[in-house]
Amino acid sequence: MFENLNWWEIGALLMLALLIFGERLPKVIGDGLRMLRGLRAMAQNATTDLNRELGTDLQLQDLHPKAFIRKHILSEEEEASLRKPLQGLFDDVKNDLTGVKNDLSEVAAAADIKKPATPAASSAVEKRAPGFDLDAT
Repeated sequence: MFENLNWWEIGALLMLALLIFGERLPKVIGDGLRMLRGLRAMAQNATTDLNRELGTDLQLQDLHPKAFIRKHILSEEEEASLRKPLQGLFDDVKNDLTGVKNDLSEVAAAADIKKPATPAASSAVEKRAPGFDLDAT
């Protein structure tokens, strides 16, 4: 929860809380903890009620619609049949992007006048621009 804060920031927040709440700070902290325990108990009761009504072993993270459908409605074969056309499309797009990346890296290597990546790239530059004098630039 506080992994993005360093010790100075946590100390500054505690001092700010002490200035705002003063002597009531322990009571405010206690009320906050009671509220968190109450919310946790309500979530646990809701999960228990859903388990009893649905007759399944349902966890809180299973209440996300995608996870619920994947776990309780679709079989593995149905999920695989839904993924198959999308997987082919994904592979096609990935192959196209790999080709574009390779083309761009070849262009970048050819455009690098000071240090060509390969001898083939430098000869390709010379073939494309026959009247171009590198020493003149």
